[in-house]
Amino acid sequence: MIVFYHYTTSSAIETATSHLSWSSVAPLRAGHTKRPPSVTSQSSAIVTERLQELVRLFKDRTEKVKEKLIDPESSSEDESPSEPKPQEGKIAPKEEEHYCQMMCCKFKTMPWMRRLKKWSFPDSIDPFTNLIYVLWLFLVTLAWNWNVWLIPVRCTYPYQTPDNIYIWLVVDYLCDFIYIIDMFLFQTRLQFVRSGDIITDKKEMRDNYLKSFKFKMDMLSLIPLDFLYFKVGVNSLLRLPRLLKYMSFFEFNDRLEAILSKAYIYRVIRTTTYLLYSLHCNSCLYYWASDYEGIGSTRWTYTGLGNSYIRCYYFAVKTLITIGGLPHPVTLFEITFQLLNYFSGVFAFSIMIGQMRDVVGAATAGKTYYRAYMDGTIKYMNNYKISKDVQNRIKTWYEYTWKSQGMLDEQELLVQLPDKMRLDIAVDVSYSIVSKVPLFQGCDLQMIYDMLKKLRSVVYLPGDYVCKKGEIGRAMYIIKDGEVQVLGGPDGKTVLVTLRAGSVFGEISLLSVGGGNRRTADVVAHGFANLFILDKKDLNDILIHYPESQKLLRKKAKSVYNIVLCFGGIV
Repeated sequence: MIVFYHYTTSSAIETATSHLSWSSVAPLRAGHTKRPPSVTSQSSAIVTERLQELVRLFKDRTEKVKEKLIDPESSSEDESPSEPKPQEGKIAPKEEEHYCQMMCCKFKTMPWMRRLKKWSFPDSIDPFTNLIYVLWLFLVTLAWNWNVWLIPVRCTYPYQTPDNIYIWLVVDYLCDFIYIIDMFLFQTRLQFVRSGDIITDKKEMRDNYLKSFKFKMDMLSLIPLDFLYFKVGVNSLLRLPRLLKYMSFFEFNDRLEAILSKAYIYRVIRTTTYLLYSLHCNSCLYYWASDYEGIGSTRWTYTGLGNSYIRCYYFAVKTLITIGGLPHPVTLFEITFQLLNYFSGVFAFSIMIGQMRDVVGAATAGKTYYRAYMDGTIKYMNNYKISKDVQNRIKTWYEYTWKSQGMLDEQELLVQLPDKMRLDIAVDVSYSIVSKVPLFQGCDLQMIYDMLKKLRSVVYLPGDYVCKKGEIGRAMYIIKDGEVQVLGGPDGKTVLVTLRAGSVFGEISLLSVGGGNRRTADVVAHGFANLFILDKKDLNDILIHYPESQKLLRKKAKSVYNIVLCFGGIV
């Protein structure tokens, strides 16, 4: 197309040029005397030269386009006629190009260094949806856990020595640096809600953080007690204020649970970690008590053999879980310490057991709800002596519905949500199916949205009758998943047609087309079938507000009804 365009343009210009040239020399060929060129002839000559120049440029351009079409990866870097040429003696800097190849396509990309330079830190951060902020909180949590777990170890066990003191200090001040970045770079940019409005102004976000309780805790966590190292030496107890950064740890837990699909797994891990940490602190206290009394001085103290941390941790586990078999304390200090240890162990362990019970209970709440419904239904059927065949079908329905939907009644969930959120869920669940139904194509989009909120999902078992011939039609059906069979014939067992996902039936009687609203055939579920049901009352309430869509639906239903009269089927 491009080549043809340039070709026709060039031909037209050449024709015009030839015509101008012939008209300018015609008087000479007719034998007229030579006269000095007039202003008109000079203008014609100038126009002719310009047109010839344009023709030449168009030809060059066409050749370049042909070359690019023939060889797209050609390395020709010729400049266009309109581009200025570089001055002689100066070499224009050639920018390095980067490409990434995906399947059969080649894309020009930007080097990672240029991307990094163009990236800018956001002016405001949404603390609830920004994944980068969640990752940052994870880093802050790691720094906080470094202090929480290792401060007790360093001040009791002899693991911090003059030979490795520099390694401990480097990691300590790296954690402090993370605290500082969190305070001045992240926390001052967090969005917040005030009177229903999301505040993104820099000054207001900074003032909100500076006035918060979290800012006070963050400031206290960075008290520079490290300067006392010059007087008392490197003592990890001087870093205890770093533990006041606990609010970031709990914020990270909340944000992580919000984005996890199975948050109960993380809750179980977190509760287990709490138990391990309580044992960790108890082992540190036991080593301190043994060191205070003298390592190996009595049968109750740590003997000094083996790995000190593992031996003391073993003692802590036996104490807090009250397994027994511990050496009896000898001195008053040992007896007092062990009594307090027992009391704290019982208290801490009971809390952990209760918390673990709540976590497991929350994780299995859905299954417990399902079992309660199932048990109640079975008890009801046994009381009224329902036949075993019906009981087995009801149990099968419970099991399949729970596995396919994760709940027994979707309306219990949707009724708690605002109208806008119910619509969002309905669009995600059923719009892709309903929009492909020919009956609703061309209808008002808002009418379809209103209809989606009224649809109910119902599961039918293999062999269940969805509707029977002769009954009054009070609903229409849209197949979400599975198949249904339309039965007819003299014996009522002949399969007239099999309807699959996306098919609609029962719409004619619902729209009262043909003067009646009774079913004309049986419809049976072939295998497990999940159907959307729209009641007649709900549809009429919707169509009152959309008269044009109502006319269109009745027109389509009438055409379907005429086909049904000819070939038989379901109304």
